[in-house]
Amino acid sequence: MKIDLHIHTKTCSDGNLSIEEVFREAKRRNIDLMSTTDHDSIDCQARAIALAREHSISYITGVELNVTFHYVDDDKTISLDFLGYQYDIGNQELGNKLQLIKEHREARALQILEKLNAEFDKENIERFTEEDIKNIQDSVDGVFGRPHIANYLVGKGIVRNKQEAFDKYLVRCDVPKYPLSLAEASRLVRNAGGILVHAHPNDPHGTSLASITPDLEEQTNIIEKHMLEYIDGIECWHSRNDEKTTAHYIEFAKRHSLIMTGGSDCHQKPIVMGTLEIPDWVADQFDPKMTRKVYNFKGVLT
Repeated sequence: MKIDLHIHTKTCSDGNLSIEEVFREAKRRNIDLMSTTDHDSIDCQARAIALAREHSISYITGVELNVTFHYVDDDKTISLDFLGYQYDIGNQELGNKLQLIKEHREARALQILEKLNAEFDKENIERFTEEDIKNIQDSVDGVFGRPHIANYLVGKGIVRNKQEAFDKYLVRCDVPKYPLSLAEASRLVRNAGGILVHAHPNDPHGTSLASITPDLEEQTNIIEKHMLEYIDGIECWHSRNDEKTTAHYIEFAKRHSLIMTGGSDCHQKPIVMGTLEIPDWVADQFDPKMTRKVYNFKGVLT
């Protein structure tokens, strides 16, 4: 059985393939169970359920929520990601909150562009005009975020690649994200009938506990002290995990009776969906209804 529970689309997030292309590729790669987990958006879930039915792929509703986590022991605030699964996509409270976050993302992006222009002035680089801003906005199919600005900086030849865009400009020109707390994220997903899973806790790219400490024991101590009441699971398999990280988090999840999930976190740059070896029993942790192929818009068998 091939499983991938962490995939992003261009249609509703910052992936490189539309949701239709994602499902065609998933079918080609013989993925049996999947979830699309777009950033702070569930707008594509109804379409995903229909496409899963069309391609005879088992599907779990998904979303990746960015949380502002204040680590009181070190008086440090960082961004962390959490995956919501098996929620009712028609839940009004969840939908309203994500719409608010989407509006905040768009306003934030414009503020980042203003800061970029200030940096360009210092370096005698031509400022972004209203036309440039419109071009960036037109490139966004899903939720507006810094990756879209990074792509435009690459396209304009200002930087060589997306990583340089972040290192040289987008980290320095950042504006705070919507301050969604872990407690609120947990309440929203659970009230919608879902579960909340801590995503890539040791991701070396930074949206993880690695930004507080690289020590795995210290990371899980933080989870024990500050997160256990709010989460239902841990993403133990991830495309940027090493074997030590995966083994550590499997042991931790077992000790605390947490659900264990895994996914490639594929943005299709390159296409890595379905490349992780995730055990078949991961699927068995979910609602037994999820073992068959077709679901209605609430994730229930039709």
